[in-house]
Amino acid sequence: MRPERIESFSCIATRTARILILGSMPGEASLQAQQYYAHPRNAFWPIMAGILGFDAKVPYPARIAALRANGIALWDVLASCHRSGSLDSEIESPSVVVNDFEAFFTAYPGITQVCFNGGTAERYFKRRVLAIPGMRNLHYTLLPSTSPAHAALSLARKTEAWRAALATVR
Repeated sequence: MRPERIESFSCIATRTARILILGSMPGEASLQAQQYYAHPRNAFWPIMAGILGFDAKVPYPARIAALRANGIALWDVLASCHRSGSLDSEIESPSVVVNDFEAFFTAYPGITQVCFNGGTAERYFKRRVLAIPGMRNLHYTLLPSTSPAHAALSLARKTEAWRAALATVR
């Protein structure tokens, strides 16, 4: 039986955003909570808290406000897809629909850097988005995935990589 089509969230951005962080597609915990990076073992919020100087346990709206205040936008490469479970490896590639990045970059012209939260986000962006004629050239950075499934690096090593990539926000 084919898995149900899942859909990502709207972007989180302000007109002053300079950096866009892209994931691939929210996992089951995030979809249920309707919040980016809601899985309790995902390192995204602890990493952002350490870099931006807020408590990772503050309510979700306060975490989003911290990103916005620091010129960081948040979105996913995929608008929708078929996937069983939460793992990127379960995304059915033929079912993938990417978000409208032409409209996004037109609406947020201050973004000059795109950071990928893991290799799947980067691969889909390069294959499906950069192939669009007229896409403007930006600075792209692949960062270690914050997913609990990516346990090859410690939280400290992930934070170090993310801090270096986001150095312009502090």
